[in-house]
Amino acid sequence: MIDTDTYAMAEADASAISLGPIGVFDSGYGGLTILRELRKTLPEYDYLYLGDNARAPYGSRSFEVIYRYTLEAVKELFARGCPLVILACNTASAKALRSIQQRDLPGIDPTRRVLGVIRPTVEVLDNVTESGHIGVLGTPGTVASESYVIETGKLFPGMSVAQQACPLWAAIVESSEADGDGADYFVKKNIDALMAKDPEIDTFVLACTHYPLLMDKIRKYAPQGIRILEQGQLVAESLKDYLHRHPEMEIRLAKGGDVEYLTSENPEKFDALASMFTHDGVASKHCALD
Repeated sequence: MIDTDTYAMAEADASAISLGPIGVFDSGYGGLTILRELRKTLPEYDYLYLGDNARAPYGSRSFEVIYRYTLEAVKELFARGCPLVILACNTASAKALRSIQQRDLPGIDPTRRVLGVIRPTVEVLDNVTESGHIGVLGTPGTVASESYVIETGKLFPGMSVAQQACPLWAAIVESSEADGDGADYFVKKNIDALMAKDPEIDTFVLACTHYPLLMDKIRKYAPQGIRILEQGQLVAESLKDYLHRHPEMEIRLAKGGDVEYLTSENPEKFDALASMFTHDGVASKHCALD
């Protein structure tokens, strides 16, 4: 339950604070699947989406580059009035979130927050798996970071986590080939490789926000009975809980139900593909990141 005194103080303090949207950042298009679920679960808030499409994909880049690119995007969203930013990208969450939270936020603005997508996903694993054996399908960068292994070990030390990098899955989605026959080969190959590492896996974590668009293929080649976790709804429910527990942040968020889109690429190019993720029309604006 929210402390009513805390909420009242937050509301009083908010009178002198400009309200802003929830910032949602991704290296490209995949974070739009997170945004879609955020808008379903928390439709009253304003959102500002930023896709760094000009420099995507992040999955194979170094820690230093991903951290620098992500920090630039976070600063851009802060400059545009966002009190809270969601890194709707597993690679950015894995390689940049902790550094930004611990090293950069205190100097930029300690009252703002940056949250990721990995922790909300891991938190539900004990409610899903029966065998305690988890399979993570992700980009090379996310897999190499071992973030899912580390976070699962912290919360559920008895669980076993096997990982499989799927370097072409995001590219398949962004090439509009998710429904094509060519996708079958790569999806089957990576799932088979994952199951060979641990045949007891009973739960797949789709550790890239592009992968829900490959769900038909994933279900086709996953062993019977496998549970498949998409992150959108998990992140949305986690944010809902976070705002309930942090009225001092909730009171700073604009509530008009509006959404705006920014891309570091050509807006027309972004808009043409973005609708595949959002299921509605998108009209973005260019945003230079450097």
